[in-house]
Amino acid sequence: MTDIEHLERRRAVVIAGHTGDVAVVHAGLDDSDAGVREAALGAMARLGAFDAEMAQRFATDSEPRVRRRVAELSATLVDVDLLPLLSDHDSSVVETAAWACGEQVEIADATLQRVIELATTHDDVLVREAAVAALGAIGDERGLPAILHGCSDKPAIRRRAVLALAPFDGPEVDAALKTALEDRDWQVRQAAEDLLG
Repeated sequence: MTDIEHLERRRAVVIAGHTGDVAVVHAGLDDSDAGVREAALGAMARLGAFDAEMAQRFATDSEPRVRRRVAELSATLVDVDLLPLLSDHDSSVVETAAWACGEQVEIADATLQRVIELATTHDDVLVREAAVAALGAIGDERGLPAILHGCSDKPAIRRRAVLALAPFDGPEVDAALKTALEDRDWQVRQAAEDLLG
């Protein structure tokens, strides 16, 4: 099958998501091409038909781009547990799942613990950054030590960590913000200044 045929099927699925052609979208979910499956998931969400059952089914898709799309779309659902995607072997999937956790209304304790682990131990800088940002958005006190840990990580993570301190207070937070005022990265300093008013 040629790339052009895949692109044509993908385009048909995207259009079907806008026109309400459910049959075409459903066919796309079972397509052999990951790009078509990814587009079909987006189309299902557009049609209001992406749900926890579908998320669970495609969270084990063979292609990372499909699993990434599942994580992204799950950010708006309250009944999708992102824990399996937070342990994916592809870092880009884990990064997106961590971001999605910060967008969900509430997350399970085990999921929160995994985000905390990712913020402090994952090899990929982008994963740690997304996890730190998610912990700030979640605002649970159990995530504060990981955010404080992020204040001494790479520059991009330090910036996120300082911003993630916004929902918290206390002497440790004040100390971290004061330290950030002297950071060698100007964006970290600016973030601290903004929070301290």
